[in-house]
Amino acid sequence: MILLEGKPAAAAIKAGLQKQVSVLTQKNMRAPHLVAILIGNNGASETYVASKIKNCEEIGFISSLIRFETSVPEDVLLQKLEELNNDDTVDGILVQLPLPKHISEEKVINAITPGKDVDGFHPVNLGKLAQGTPTFIPATPYGIILLMQHFGISAKGKHAVVIGRSNIVGRPVSILLSSNQPYGNATVTICHSHTPILKELSLQADILVAALGKPGFVKADMVKEGAVVIDVGITRVEDPSAKKGFRIKGDVSFDEVAAKTSYITPVPGGVGLMTIAALLKNTMTAYLKRHGLSESIFSE
Repeated sequence: MILLEGKPAAAAIKAGLQKQVSVLTQKNMRAPHLVAILIGNNGASETYVASKIKNCEEIGFISSLIRFETSVPEDVLLQKLEELNNDDTVDGILVQLPLPKHISEEKVINAITPGKDVDGFHPVNLGKLAQGTPTFIPATPYGIILLMQHFGISAKGKHAVVIGRSNIVGRPVSILLSSNQPYGNATVTICHSHTPILKELSLQADILVAALGKPGFVKADMVKEGAVVIDVGITRVEDPSAKKGFRIKGDVSFDEVAAKTSYITPVPGGVGLMTIAALLKNTMTAYLKRHGLSESIFSE
């Protein structure tokens, strides 16, 4: 069993981006600029956004954090997004989810111009993904692909089973794994809460992606010997014995599943780190597109 640790894979991506930023500054060009919007003070969201800002700073990106109270009116948030859309110094925009109940997630996602949608959630970008044309890939699915590439795991000819059908992870990762790309060409099955033979299907998986948000859902009797297991779950589970009063759990019962696998991601320390690395790559891509540049600028 090989542990698919996100740290070395993410570090390699960040090192590459840092070199690219260095090239830009040597050419007297500004660094890419990512703006994050945080609403309220949800603990998990605070942690995620702080990590994104920190990673931006580590590689030389410009980062800005805009905070709103939980009570912020929807139209105020939408107006701010319009301002950022029209700001030529901003390359990428992300709004940390989840949002307060009085704000429409759909309206907010649609309000971000597709060219700055580095989270890859806008319908235009998701549509392009489905068509197989270049676009911003949602950060977590993109991170999964980057992680597999780093460890030399091929999906070609494999049966991939994805548990979960969200537009953020399940659906896009199923498209990526089945696409006619070097990282794809798998046969993909999507399972969800209404799949009556979920266990039988998961046992067929050469590559099993668990993305349903239920801690410890995938047990050893759902995984075949030698499978590659990608655990996307990240849930805070109360634990009085833990220093913080909680532990982070994945969708896979790691201790009982790991021994059966060829590769498996840890939680934390796996897909989460790759999500941020993918977001940074999307931001660089957005920067280049907005300035009419290609990656050839880094080899000139």
